[in-house]
Amino acid sequence: MGTTQLETVPEPKYWHLKTVLGEALDSEFNVGEILPNERDLAARFGVARATLRQALEQLELEGRLQRRRGVGTTVAPPRLGVDVSTTHANGPDTSDDTWQPLGCAVAVPPAAVARVLETGADEEVHIVRRVRSAHGQCVAAELLYVPAASVPDLSAIDASSGPARARSVLRELQRFGVEGQDRAVELGSARADDAKELDRLPGAPVLVVTTRYLAGGRTVAVSVATYRADTCRLTFGDAVEVEISDEPERQAS
Repeated sequence: MGTTQLETVPEPKYWHLKTVLGEALDSEFNVGEILPNERDLAARFGVARATLRQALEQLELEGRLQRRRGVGTTVAPPRLGVDVSTTHANGPDTSDDTWQPLGCAVAVPPAAVARVLETGADEEVHIVRRVRSAHGQCVAAELLYVPAASVPDLSAIDASSGPARARSVLRELQRFGVEGQDRAVELGSARADDAKELDRLPGAPVLVVTTRYLAGGRTVAVSVATYRADTCRLTFGDAVEVEISDEPERQAS
């Protein structure tokens, strides 16, 4: 990487540095290569380490870099296209092997979820936890909140927790007859438990997909799925993929 003069640039220093670093990633580094440490990079570009960190964080947010525990900051591969379209009309699909159920607990949901479900402030619901894999890596962690009223025939003799219980809740929700769903996507920060599942640092940028499952004019379940923002590009349906970018194509090593 070469040095650059930043003092006369009208835009924020970190933003210009991000552009310069991005150009260097395309021309000097391969996918998976480890970047020099922050001290060396800051010295090379003549900036404070705080400015450098802002630039690196922005590049991570844009999916150009990955911070890996015990490794450091590496050049990221191109993002994976992950389909999050509404493809299953009757609720979360139990036959979709891209999702792996981890367990199920009975607990009071967060207040925001309880308001959507219209459950009482202290009313417990089934909370199913699943993870999603794509191309051999974990890309998402999901919490699915299901009130008891949405799975009225759930057997009391089923396993009380674990993957078997999670699958039972999912099966009963499908039998209940979900009639529709809507979803929203927003940028968020990884919570500690999601970060562990996704092999990310707590607070790392993530994409949060919230889905409401509807039946009889009310919400019968809520899914909050956290996707890795550094590796995922969410797609909606089977339309031809459209790639819009002014960056040179990055090749995997």
